[in-house]
Amino acid sequence: MTGRVFVPAEDVQTFVEEARAMSYPLAAANPGNVMISFCVEDAATGTVTVLEQWASQEALDRHVATPEVTALLTKWGPRIRNEVRRFQADETDPRA
Repeated sequence: MTGRVFVPAEDVQTFVEEARAMSYPLAAANPGNVMISFCVEDAATGTVTVLEQWASQEALDRHVATPEVTALLTKWGPRIRNEVRRFQADETDPRA
């Protein structure tokens, strides 16, 4: 998964801190997590870059279904615009 989340500029640091504090430990505990990262791309516009890599759709589904992720999305969902997209890469494809 990759993309951007747009947060009100005055809330961008709080959003990233909360997303990291909640997501990083959960992802680390999920054996299907390969990588997860949230970073402020542009504080003035409230732009956050999101990068996630999961071993399977099932691993991602487990992560998203946790009460902690649900709570974060419930809290921030009405205040953010999410332009994160899912991509599937096949390691047997030389273009991957």
